[in-house]
Amino acid sequence: MALYAIGDLHLSLTTNKPMDIFGPGWTDHVRRLEEAFSRLEEEDLTVLCGDTSWGIDFAGSLEDFRFIDRLPGKKLILKGNHDYWWNTAAKMKKFFADNAITTIDILHNNCRFYGEYALCGTRGWFYEEEQSGHNEKVLHREVGRLETSLKAAEGRPILAFLHYPPLYTGYRCPEILQKLEEYQVRRCFYGHLHGPTHRRAIEGTVGSVDYRLVSADYLQFVPKKILD
Repeated sequence: MALYAIGDLHLSLTTNKPMDIFGPGWTDHVRRLEEAFSRLEEEDLTVLCGDTSWGIDFAGSLEDFRFIDRLPGKKLILKGNHDYWWNTAAKMKKFFADNAITTIDILHNNCRFYGEYALCGTRGWFYEEEQSGHNEKVLHREVGRLETSLKAAEGRPILAFLHYPPLYTGYRCPEILQKLEEYQVRRCFYGHLHGPTHRRAIEGTVGSVDYRLVSADYLQFVPKKILD
């Protein structure tokens, strides 16, 4: 059994959103994902760090989730800024159940356990949100969701998963960083950054937390192994 992470699959099996328009690095990315996941075992767990499907609703994302469900292992999903299909936990669980999607669960206002570790996370906050007119209410909501997840760890060592990077060359989200430090998070994995912005990612230990970028194109569409 092993734990993996990857973000930003940006699947669009029934919507017209081909990712190769963003550069050759995205060419044939669905096949590459399928090939990479084929090396995983059925007992493995992969955290999908947001921006999973371009579908704007459940109907538009159904084939994307069927594709994910067919991949080996269990998956935990959290919300990204382009996950327009996202809904309440109850409605998402019903959607999965109604469509016999059995390998996907949600990381949202909760945590999941993997061995001795607690897996915590939320979408997070990024400077793009500040520029798009969101106010402090949205920031505080995300910080609150993160803290709810961290509290649910019940004293276990914590691995955190975010969609937005909490730190970036030239940018910090102090409210998010403070919570990660306060709850003694050991490692934090994030996505969202693509193409040229990869070079502005911050990886390594900052404060007491180790940060790693897991955007799919950054990982060459191969899930990053975190734990055996």
